[in-house]
Amino acid sequence: MSSNDRHVPVMLQRCLDMLAPALAEPGAVVVDCTLGLGGHSEALLATFPAARLIGLDRDPAALELAGERLAPYGDRATLVHAVYDELPQVLDRLGIPRVQGVLFDLGVSSMQLDEADRGFAYAQDAPLDMRMDQTTGMSAAEVLNTYPPGELVRILRAYGEEKQAKRIVEAVVRERAKEPFTHSARLVELIRDALPQAAKRTGGNPAKRTFQALRIEVNAELAAVENAVPAAVRALAVGGRIAVLSYQSLEDRIVKQVLAAGAANTAPPGLPVVPEQYQPRLKLLTRGAELPTDQEIAENRRAAPARLRGAERIREDIA
Repeated sequence: MSSNDRHVPVMLQRCLDMLAPALAEPGAVVVDCTLGLGGHSEALLATFPAARLIGLDRDPAALELAGERLAPYGDRATLVHAVYDELPQVLDRLGIPRVQGVLFDLGVSSMQLDEADRGFAYAQDAPLDMRMDQTTGMSAAEVLNTYPPGELVRILRAYGEEKQAKRIVEAVVRERAKEPFTHSARLVELIRDALPQAAKRTGGNPAKRTFQALRIEVNAELAAVENAVPAAVRALAVGGRIAVLSYQSLEDRIVKQVLAAGAANTAPPGLPVVPEQYQPRLKLLTRGAELPTDQEIAENRRAAPARLRGAERIREDIA
């Protein structure tokens, strides 16, 4: 299957419309911080023929497929193997002080979900890997087999919002003592057995929250988002725009806080005139988070949890 066939970019037209005012001028640079299979990037290059694109991804397999897809655009597209929180270093290496647009499409990519041997999907048995970059770091199996029980409980509660974390971890610790975990089906079965009946009646697959928590831990996703979104805001030129797609509440909360802080007046109360250094740096482009339409969800079920937020840079930082 080609990258075009298996990837439907989420909220594509809305992302393009949000970034459009910043990307029309010749020489505009837009960064796709989560390149994936290149669907959003291809549309950006096609829609804004005067723009140059920098595409980042930590997954070498995704970079290869996206490179094939974007090859017709030649040197207008520069693809870089990097995690999105490395954006400042990437721009520095490329000699680009400011950019006009930044797009994040957070979470796990379509390719990673569709490739069974990556271990992201709880619906099919596969090695418990979950690394977005399989060349580095600990796998989900290593986390399950080696982390102390208290740390596993913390991860499931904090990253999966799993109320039954203690029961699940007790079962994991009991089972890993008999035989280390290697594949997803065994973990899914253990979670089903560990949960009380009431907890299995709502919320879809009962393994969903545990798998999300392990994936976030393995890839240090929240720490990357906490560093990357402020860095992207700092990289924007005045008039530049950022659009961020999130797929779970923990990511969305971080994005909301960063953009809201940038759009806030930070002056001490009671000043008759607000000095320049306290004026907002951002203007919010969304009221709350925008959601995909019912039609888009019907055509692409992976769009269902998406939340889109955006902002425009209206002032430089003042030291």
